Amino acid sequence: MLGIAVCGTGNWGKNLVRNFASQADARLKYVCDLDEHVRQTMARLYSDSVVTDSFERALADPEVDAVAIAADAPHHYRLGKMALEAGKHAFVEKPLTLCASDSEELIQIAERKKLTLMVGHLLEYHPAVNYMKDMVTKGEINPHYAYFQRVNLGIVRRAENAWWSLAPHDISVACYLFDAEPVRVTASGQSYLQPGIEDVVFASLTFGDGRMAHIHVSWLDPHKMRKVTLVGAKKMVVFDDMSAAEKVRIYDKGADVKHDVDNYADAITMRTGDILIPKVQGGEPLGMECKHFIDSILNSTTPRSDGHDGLRVVRALEAGSRSLALGGVPIDLVTCEPVDTTEQPVLVPTISSGEAVVRSGKA
Repeated sequence: MLGIAVCGTGNWGKNLVRNFASQADARLKYVCDLDEHVRQTMARLYSDSVVTDSFERALADPEVDAVAIAADAPHHYRLGKMALEAGKHAFVEKPLTLCASDSEELIQIAERKKLTLMVGHLLEYHPAVNYMKDMVTKGEINPHYAYFQRVNLGIVRRAENAWWSLAPHDISVACYLFDAEPVRVTASGQSYLQPGIEDVVFASLTFGDGRMAHIHVSWLDPHKMRKVTLVGAKKMVVFDDMSAAEKVRIYDKGADVKHDVDNYADAITMRTGDILIPKVQGGEPLGMECKHFIDSILNSTTPRSDGHDGLRVVRALEAGSRSLALGGVPIDLVTCEPVDTTEQPVLVPTISSGEAVVRSGKA
């Protein structure tokens, strides 16, 4: 059995404590938090565990094999590095760190010490998302683009904007479904409630093969939505996490393009078919995620949301932040610099023929 310590047991961390405490192959050894009130609550609920304000105490115990870190995001790098340097496997909540260089350092330490580093990209363990992933893997849907809606009225953060707070979920799912990292990010947003802290962000991720993902995140919205729409060549799939019984809907809709040899043109025919509501496996995603972390350690396998997966999300978040600061300028993920669009070809429709011509100029 693995000895587990959880650091940071507030709003979200308490759920990690509950799930690790219920795992058959793990023992919750330590619960660490700086808040005395939180520690008192944890001590009543988990009397078999050591409840402490000292993370160092947990790291010094040889019976602790792994730690889960759910402290505030600015502390992820420091606490993650402490855990890895102490020889402990590490589970770090999203985002892995606040800059790509720090994420790269954690990956290097974990690889050098042959330790498991896993990031809490929860939706990669959601049965509905994995149903969509299976459809992509099996070729049942060939995705063109996806769009994500993650909005609500609250909770308003003060230490981070809506982009860093909410978008990691959707960026990780986009990369997971497309099995790729974006090459360009464009983001625009506004700070209506607190100066300098964007409450609403609209972002576009462009991938190397032309696929796109559009992300809308906000904590200033009349609707509570947690929705993913995946549009493919033959089918379209919607995952609505707010739906209690119908998480996934498959739409047999698409557009068929046929070449007309007589008129030397492409004929586009819209096709509408049935709507399928499949039965999707149940279970708490967080419990599946915690079990995956434990299994990865015990079986010496690479976790689905490993450090590299966390790194590509942080890169996209960094690029989005740069784009926000520059008023929506596209940012290249490799250089994290603005993309030069002055000489990009532009499609300009001609009214007479309805065709498009390519002109060189500013997009």
